Amino acid sequence: MEVEAYLGTSDRAAHSWRGLTDRTRVIFGPPGHAYVYFIYGMYECLNFVCEPEGQAGCVLIRALEPLAGLATMRRRRPAAHRTEDLASGPGKLTLAMGITRKLNGADLVTGPLQLLKPRHESPFEVQTTPRIGITHCADWPLRFVIADNRFVSR
Repeated sequence: MEVEAYLGTSDRAAHSWRGLTDRTRVIFGPPGHAYVYFIYGMYECLNFVCEPEGQAGCVLIRALEPLAGLATMRRRRPAAHRTEDLASGPGKLTLAMGITRKLNGADLVTGPLQLLKPRHESPFEVQTTPRIGITHCADWPLRFVIADNRFVSR
């Protein structure tokens, strides 16, 4: 798993840096909702809103380890030859999982896209690195990965 934090109006890399707009309304809304946006004219990216309503802040879901639905993910991402490549980047992840902007604002507890606690939790070590793929505030240590995990973006 790999995520990056974006810290609202004090973070020039965050969409919410310029304040509340129609595009960022979800980020300023209640926590526990999906913020899905379009990037580079071809990819959608998934974020989880994390701050109290009125305060912007979210976490970009950059990569994950597919544990179920592999056949469906492979159909959606035929260019991914290895399981490690199915969701190894924010655009790849949303393609593999069928996440589109239709899910923007979806409740992550009761909506069509749900964040669930794992049945069995294994201990793991988290590594912190600077964020990647951005220009502003790129050196901030807000990218988090499971140490030595093969399922991260490259």
